[in-house]
Amino acid sequence: MRPRNLAVLLGAGLAFSAAACGGDPAPASRGAAAPGGEKPVTITVACQPPRTDQPNRRAWDEDVAEFQRLHPHITVKSTDQQPCYDPKTFAPKLAAGTVETVFRVPVTDAPDVIRRRQALDVTPYLGEIKNYGDLPETATAPWTSGGAVYGVPTSAYAVGLIYNRALFAKAGLDPDSPPRTWDGIRAAAKKISALGPGYVGYGEYSGQNTGGWHFVQALYGRGGEAVTADGTKAAFNSPEGRAVLQFLKDLRWTDDSMGTKLMVGWESLMMAMGSGKVGMMLGAPDAVPDIVTRFKGRMEDYGITTFPEAKATLSGGEGFMINPRATPEEARAGMKWIDHYWLTPGRGTFDFERGKAIGNPVGLPVNVVFGDSPSGRELAELQQRFASLPVRNFASYTEGAGAIPLKVQPPKAQEIFAVLDVPMSAVLSRRDADIDRLLADAEAKVNALLAAG
Repeated sequence: MRPRNLAVLLGAGLAFSAAACGGDPAPASRGAAAPGGEKPVTITVACQPPRTDQPNRRAWDEDVAEFQRLHPHITVKSTDQQPCYDPKTFAPKLAAGTVETVFRVPVTDAPDVIRRRQALDVTPYLGEIKNYGDLPETATAPWTSGGAVYGVPTSAYAVGLIYNRALFAKAGLDPDSPPRTWDGIRAAAKKISALGPGYVGYGEYSGQNTGGWHFVQALYGRGGEAVTADGTKAAFNSPEGRAVLQFLKDLRWTDDSMGTKLMVGWESLMMAMGSGKVGMMLGAPDAVPDIVTRFKGRMEDYGITTFPEAKATLSGGEGFMINPRATPEEARAGMKWIDHYWLTPGRGTFDFERGKAIGNPVGLPVNVVFGDSPSGRELAELQQRFASLPVRNFASYTEGAGAIPLKVQPPKAQEIFAVLDVPMSAVLSRRDADIDRLLADAEAKVNALLAAG
């Protein structure tokens, strides 16, 4: 998973692409009264796949046509702006009245959109989302405020442990029984690094905000917090924070199982993982296709399991909101579209049978938004049935991820990650790194950041 808002979840039946003016032309009869006397309404919806992705664009258009057949009074006009949600252009579009009726927002940005009153209160229309009750509170919380609901989560990821099955076998480890504890990871890392020069048992980041990002992942997993509940103070200078850094320091300097090269940017560790010489790293399932397609790894070599000893895991994802200027008719129609395309198993983005037929990778356990609910179990069964990937490699993640509480990034996440890069880099580059001092210095800097508002 890249240290960015999640943009594409490759395991779904349709690649989640971003959205331009296009769309299904309205039938000539749409101006007439619809059956049942419902008032005709037109909505614009974001995230139509781009023209460069014709298979998925055709699939989208088919879904729009089906939706309009089911709801003859609704006309859908699609946009394919890239990226689908751009924070740099969103506010100007909203002010100009050009944002779509139904628009995508990363979960990390949802609280700010709500605070700025840039989304409609959709509480009166939740009945249009037939399986809304299957969404866990951890998924819906970022989209609510003051008891009102302002958006609907449609995708989520949870960080786990990505590992190289081929290296496990080569090191005498069982690829079907990946480590579930930090001690187990340490022991496996020793065996993998003992394979010879260039082999790295456990890879980790140290710069360009990726070090701090992974620090928070490990901190959450151990039960720690990045900031206090009210978001005003740093909270990582704690036993859990010290344990994160001490674990890495031990692997680097006592065990010599992390190699000698610092992994600074996002691509550095992904490239190393793709080389086939790194045994394990923290990551979400959507990192696996990147390792394979961009960094020349072999799909069958990679597995993913749940986060070790997880008390929680870092989550991200996206959802959809309704334009605050929408009429009640437009809002209701928009929620019907969200239900139809984004949340119904076997339909729209979850039409895994069609996704497999048009060449999309199916089988990665990338969407945990429904957790272990009836909808979540149905999605898992459909992915298993139409899988084009080696799903057994992800079995332990699929079985366990839904039960782990999800936590989102802290406020001012990127600024905090930049500060936390320093202690991560220090313990991986200096044998004498003072963990207590590093955390105290980082705490003071983050407190100043949060106090600045």
